[in-house]
Amino acid sequence: MSETVTDILALDRVGLWGLLDIAIVSVLIYELLKVVRRTHTVQILIGGGVVIGLYYASRFTPLQTLNWLIRDMFGYIVFAAIVIFQGDIRRALVHFGRAPFFRYFSRAETTDETIEEVVVALQMLADQRIGAIVAIERDIGLRNYVESGIPLDATVSYDLLVTVFRPSSPMHDGAVVIQQDRVAAAACFLPLTVNPRVSKDLGTRHRAAIGLSEETDAIALVVSEETGRLSLVLNGQMEQDLDADQLRYRLEALMLNRKPVAAERDEKGFDT
Repeated sequence: MSETVTDILALDRVGLWGLLDIAIVSVLIYELLKVVRRTHTVQILIGGGVVIGLYYASRFTPLQTLNWLIRDMFGYIVFAAIVIFQGDIRRALVHFGRAPFFRYFSRAETTDETIEEVVVALQMLADQRIGAIVAIERDIGLRNYVESGIPLDATVSYDLLVTVFRPSSPMHDGAVVIQQDRVAAAACFLPLTVNPRVSKDLGTRHRAAIGLSEETDAIALVVSEETGRLSLVLNGQMEQDLDADQLRYRLEALMLNRKPVAAERDEKGFDT
């Protein structure tokens, strides 16, 4: 009775490696639970837990037949799990592959593709004079705005962006938010600027882009429905009437810290 909690749990013998081991396992379990939540896998795991519970119960009781049956089943459980959970295993591996640690190594290539897809999509929309607004997250999170829209969590592609902003689409009125090189949500509501110095000629999309850039460090891209002009908004400042090359150079400079020769040549007309 004189033993303390520390003695019972042997906490005094848990070293740095033990704490690291516990932390890694905890993160893995947490991420696994995030993947399987709200899916049929939860019910299967509960069923598996019941079988395991029955097995241990049979070891300490005279239920020999039950113990023999479950013990013999264990040899086939691994193969059955691979077949039953193949979709969930694939989804879990993809989920872990998107972890920040791994994204660090492939971010430049992925961001390059994202920039190209966005530029192509906005140029197509501009040629057809279809209004659009795209917000690209940087250091300050845009979760509040993502939650106001329709979640997508899709790969950035010009087909998707053009489809979203078609006038016939129910999501065309709001903004598309891009997080970590993925389309997080569409039809998102952005805050309108209250700056009295903003030109009265600017419409709601441009005011929303300025409002977002005043509150966050996000890059807001706008296609004017009236003129088809491309605009980039950053830190409350708007760069208007960009062509596709200028927009690409600006996004590369802002998102990849590149300064192409052509971008340096055009730098006089643009403020970073």
